[in-house]
Amino acid sequence: MRSMNARTIFIVDDVPSMRERLAELVRDIEGVEIVGSAGTPDGAVDGILRTHPDCVLLDYQLVDGTGVDVLRAVHPKSPEIAFIMLTNHATPQHRRACLDAGARFFFDKSTEFSCIRGAIAELDRVAL
Repeated sequence: MRSMNARTIFIVDDVPSMRERLAELVRDIEGVEIVGSAGTPDGAVDGILRTHPDCVLLDYQLVDGTGVDVLRAVHPKSPEIAFIMLTNHATPQHRRACLDAGARFFFDKSTEFSCIRGAIAELDRVAL
């Protein structure tokens, strides 16, 4: 059984080294547990629905699809899951598509990578 302050995180990125970098970024946050990861939209949807994490770190561009595909598949079934969208495609159109599909945060990996920890901390301050 998880403690009241625990936050479970699922990581989605099609680049294994980026999944590991994200895991390293959040692994030492007190109360955070990484419950799974995936590199494809189908793997992400299956893993997220199976583990039902509090938060998903979700890359925009995936092999065979996008993070928006994942959001559209999962968010209506589990709107309480907080999605943090990550991208190298930080255009206003991409941002709007992600936020409209249910992402709580949208960060440019190249300039806002360090914001991920703050977003997770913010989720701790509000009910998920």
